Parts: sequence; C-alpha cells; structure tokens
Amino acid sequence: MNHLVTLHGSRSSSAPGPDAYDHRVLGTRLDLFHQQEEGPGMVFWHPRGFVIYRVVEDYIRRRMREAGFQEVRTPQLLSWSLWEQSGHADKFAPQMFRVNSGNRPFALKPMSCPGHIQLFSKRVRSVHDLPLRYCEMGAVHRDEPSGALQGLMRTRSFTQDDAHIFCTEAQVEAEVQRFCELLRSIYADFGFGSLLVFFSTRPMRRAGPDAVWDRAEAALAMAARRAGLDFAIRTGEGAFYGPKLEFHLRDSHGRAWQCGTVQLDFVLPERMGAEYVDSDNGRRHPVLIHHAVLGSLERFIGMLLEHHRGALPLWLAPEQILLASVGPEQEGYVRKVAAVLGREGYRVAVDVRRERLSRKIAEAHDQGVPLVAVAGEREAERGALSFRRRDGRQEELPVAEAARRFRKEAFR
Repeated sequence: MNHLVTLHGSRSSSAPGPDAYDHRVLGTRLDLFHQQEEGPGMVFWHPRGFVIYRVVEDYIRRRMREAGFQEVRTPQLLSWSLWEQSGHADKFAPQMFRVNSGNRPFALKPMSCPGHIQLFSKRVRSVHDLPLRYCEMGAVHRDEPSGALQGLMRTRSFTQDDAHIFCTEAQVEAEVQRFCELLRSIYADFGFGSLLVFFSTRPMRRAGPDAVWDRAEAALAMAARRAGLDFAIRTGEGAFYGPKLEFHLRDSHGRAWQCGTVQLDFVLPERMGAEYVDSDNGRRHPVLIHHAVLGSLERFIGMLLEHHRGALPLWLAPEQILLASVGPEQEGYVRKVAAVLGREGYRVAVDVRRERLSRKIAEAHDQGVPLVAVAGEREAERGALSFRRRDGRQEELPVAEAARRFRKEAFR
C-alpha cells in the first residue's frame, strides 16, 4: 500500500480526560469515521479510517488463506424461503431487514452460513474433499434497536470475517485445534495477550433433537480441551443450531470483549440438505464448524482504538512515517525520500510547512503517527533521517537502512 499525503493536525493543549480514549472521540479527533442520523447504526469511513479498515481486512484475508481457507462471496439479498429453511427466519425475524420484489419476499443477510451451504451443495462432494474451508468478508445487516447502537461497537451494518468448515465428525478435533492456534497468533499480532474462553451450551429455543446436541456438546468440549483451552460454562447461551466457544479479549483498560467464536453444527447441514459421498458410496451430512476471528471488523477496530488509546502500532497506523522538514530548503529532499519509502510500501505523510519543527512533531504524534522522520541540512547532506518515536526515542539512519530497519515492525 503506497500512500503519500500531507498531514495537518491540531494539537490539544489539555491533558486527556476520562472519555478521551472512547473510540467515538478518537474517531473524530483522528478523522477516522463518523455516523449520522441519515444512516443510523451505519459507518462513514474517512480516508484515514479506511486505511486502518483495509489493513485489518487484508491481514485477516492473508492469514485465512495461509490457513487453507478459500475466500468466497455470497449474495446480500436472499429469498425469505431460504431463511425459513435454515431456521434464521424463525430465530432472527425481528432483526432482519425485509424487502419485497414483485410478490416474492427477500431479506438482507444477517450472516453468511446459509450462502456457504449453497456453495457446498452446488455439486456432489466426496469424503476426500473434506475438510472444505470457506471464508468471506461478509457485509451483514441486523435491525438492532436504536437504543442499543453504540458507535462501532453495535451497528446495523457491519462486516464479519465469517468462515465455515465442512468436515467429518472425526475431523472436528483437529480443525478446532488449528483454529484456536490461529486465533492466539492473530490476537497477539494485534497486541492482545489475555484471553478468556467460554463454552456456551444449548439454548431453550433451538433446532435439532437432544441426542444431536449431546453429541455436539461432547465433541466441542473434547476438542477445546485437546486444544489446551481452559473454559467456563455459559448455560443456555449457544447458537440455535449448536454449542459454541466464545473468545474474549482483555484490553489495556482491563475490560473483556467477545471476539472470536467456534460453533459446532450438526443441524443446519441436514436441515438444508448438504451431503457428501462417504468411502462406502453412502450419503452423509457433513459437520459444519462456524467460526470468526474478529467477529465484526467495525467493532474490532473500535476495540483496537480504545486498547491502544489511539496510538496504533506501526503496522496499523494510517500514516506510518511523517517526514518533516526543518526549513524550506529541505522540501525537495523530503519529497524525494517520501517517494522512496512509499515505493517500499510504507504509508508516508509529509509536512513541509514553514512551521516550527516542535509543532510539526507534536501534531504528528497527536494524530497517532508512530514515527516522525526529521530532515534538516545535516540529514540532507548525509542522505539520512532523524527518527523520533512517540515515546521519545531518537536515532539517525540512512534512508536505505531505515527502509530495512522498520520493515518487520511495519508489515504483518
């Protein structure tokens, strides 16, 4: 990603108050996103905010691809009869946006699983095709009550990193273990360490007989234990089609947020007619594992902003490096170096205003820029930059060495 922009910030003269790190306040101060009455529960992403959104999205896409998932895309609008078949119409009807076309009712999807089952069922599958892993950055809509809406944390339109694994019952344990390892690695990259896990059992209102739920709960609990998870039980909090594991992250303020889920489903494949041919040429229903790493991208970005108090790490920051000139004589050098670092993939901003250097540095750090690279007469003569981090650390580096030095920290 190659971004070259001019960054003009405004420094706050007062110390942050108790609400200064609310993601909605940060979204305004850092010019990341906004919401307005004409789109209740929807998000207007500004250029700086959408850079963060795309960095997170691209990172997850790459990690899922490396984990053996094939990315797909399913329709936003599907016939109401499909949602009735899946059971979502019965469970989620009050939260679904409905629309009629002619005499036929449709609904915007609240989740992607029925669409992924359609993909699986489009052709005859063999046991040798399993496990089959699909993932989708699926835009979904849910008609949340207006009083429940809360910035990025609770919206009516959001993007889920929705993923599904079609597998045999014997493959469940290995697939759950693989996913748990993936979760831990991804959360660590985003700066989260503490992880709370809950096992949610069958709800009162559910699909499928108790015997099927007994098998599903036993299989998921065993897989979780084999994956080394220490979990607490949440009675009755499972999905209507199966039990689930919930992964809660603890942020820098000590608060816990639900993000990832693993849901084990013996119900929907049978209900929607998904089948594969086993080794004896018989027809069997696959087991379906629903899971997400982040849950909602919007909500996760809100968490990131609050967790890092707006000071995102280098690889997530909208502008990674601000190049600041000491005087007008260095403008040409600054722009030349910005082009060099931009070609290396860094997201670069420039500030060549006739303004005090101290002001440029303060404004850049106030806007969340992790690295300020100062170019004065001495640096220009040496083909170097003097780097200053938010924590006050400083070092002078030749441009070529700087491009190498920060690469591991700047790219995931």
